[in-house]
Amino acid sequence: MKARDASVTGGGGARKSLYQFAYERSADQSGAIARHPVVVIGAGPVGLACAIDLALRGIRVVVLDDADRIGEGSRGICYAKRTLEILDRLGLGDACREQGVTWQVGKVFQEGELVYAFDLLPESGHKMPAFVNLQQYYLEHHLVQRAHELGRSRIDLRWRNRVAGITQQRDGVRLTVETPDGPYALDADWVIAADGARSACRSLMGLDFEGEIFEERFLIADVKMQGDLPSERWFWFDPPFHEGRSALLHKQPDDVWRIDLGLGPRADAAAEQKPERVIPRLRQMLGHDDFTLEWVSVYTFQCRRLSRFVHDRVIFAGDSAHQVSPFGARGANSGIQDAENLAWKLALVIQGGADERLIESYDTERVAAADENIAHSTRSTDFIAPRTAQELRFRDAALALAGEADFAKRMVNSGRLSSPTTYRATPLSTPDRDLWSGESRPGAPAPDAPMRDAQGHAIWLLNALSGDSLLLHVADEASPPPVHPQLRTLVIGRDLFDEHGVFARRYDASPGATWLLRPDQHIAARWRQADADAIDAALHRMLAQA
Repeated sequence: MKARDASVTGGGGARKSLYQFAYERSADQSGAIARHPVVVIGAGPVGLACAIDLALRGIRVVVLDDADRIGEGSRGICYAKRTLEILDRLGLGDACREQGVTWQVGKVFQEGELVYAFDLLPESGHKMPAFVNLQQYYLEHHLVQRAHELGRSRIDLRWRNRVAGITQQRDGVRLTVETPDGPYALDADWVIAADGARSACRSLMGLDFEGEIFEERFLIADVKMQGDLPSERWFWFDPPFHEGRSALLHKQPDDVWRIDLGLGPRADAAAEQKPERVIPRLRQMLGHDDFTLEWVSVYTFQCRRLSRFVHDRVIFAGDSAHQVSPFGARGANSGIQDAENLAWKLALVIQGGADERLIESYDTERVAAADENIAHSTRSTDFIAPRTAQELRFRDAALALAGEADFAKRMVNSGRLSSPTTYRATPLSTPDRDLWSGESRPGAPAPDAPMRDAQGHAIWLLNALSGDSLLLHVADEASPPPVHPQLRTLVIGRDLFDEHGVFARRYDASPGATWLLRPDQHIAARWRQADADAIDAALHRMLAQA
């Protein structure tokens, strides 16, 4: 199915091309009710990432979306290193990195003066950068193209298929789907609800969020302009061009710049989006009027989540499960990490490699991740837009000290940027029995490292790991590598070579050390010297069988 260019007008902005898809009648709309292993609701970044991951693991997926186009406006733009590593495993990491704007330096200003700068990835030896800025419609297009590459036999992507009913059954879910040709019913063993912040699935099931709703309003605008500003994240507190509020500037591809301006809780959203209000604000910030307004919106936000993400055979992921403020780029990043956490577990359950109890660990791990993101997001919002005199005094004191005192720099919170969650309280990890340093602890994502393969070719560690459960072992002359009938063993010193010592440093590696890797590249266990019984017990634990 090929996309065609369409055009829409964003609120107050210029016309922006996007991708539109034709509705096609499916075979399921005729005859008996069809049944599928997995139906994903929502063809946004989270739903498509989950569908692609499942398809690569051998699970056929149907994806339903009520629209026929990739969304208006750039919306999410910042994709963090861990998310890029996930996208790379799915087959589109290079395309996103090459098209996007790479950055790792951020600068914080107050009243026009630089308070401090930070570097999110000061150490080399990583395939993926700290962040890539890429308009969400480009990411979605890459995901749709990847789904098409895999073929309809693996991912059946259906546009203008709106879910209007959800009924839980004893061993699955029945969906009522509305289309231009009328409604039809569809059965699924499992349903993944990735239909966004206004989730119809959540409403149909009578579910609601718990948490906090913020009243502060923000103007978000994309402007097209030529400029020699660096590819950095610039954030202002009380800027001279927007006194008493906050401002953010970020570069995107195509000479498009993201601008975010705090407006206060009483701003009139409709009025603030009008060009006669927006353009003077932007002109005052930029110091010129040589720009074109691409897209504009006014938003408020929530820091809330469902109490549970798993409801029998319906599983929620991304914004349908949790919502945070945009400060720190935690929305799409956490949603794609939801998809990665869920896909391998669901595939194993469907294929008979694990009991359904494994799905409960998705709820345990990703609820904890959502709580972590909500806590960071709430603290960022309280610092950026203080709601009490005490919060304002704390912010001003931290900013005043940050120019001279390192401890105060750590208190300045212009949006703690997205970082992957370490699953500390997961039932799938085996506690350490040895002493370790480094960042490769159980529950954490495996750090990348530059390696050489047995033929002398450069390869990145995460690319060598792929998406399988495996043992990663450091060769030891005193004993052979561990062997397990269910696991591939990748040996450092035989299959891969750590020429620069980066792996040894990041993993605190020693001869004979072994790591058990989950299919999502998180570490399940590690040993200085592994034995067969310990590996077997850790594998059973990782599969929720212990």
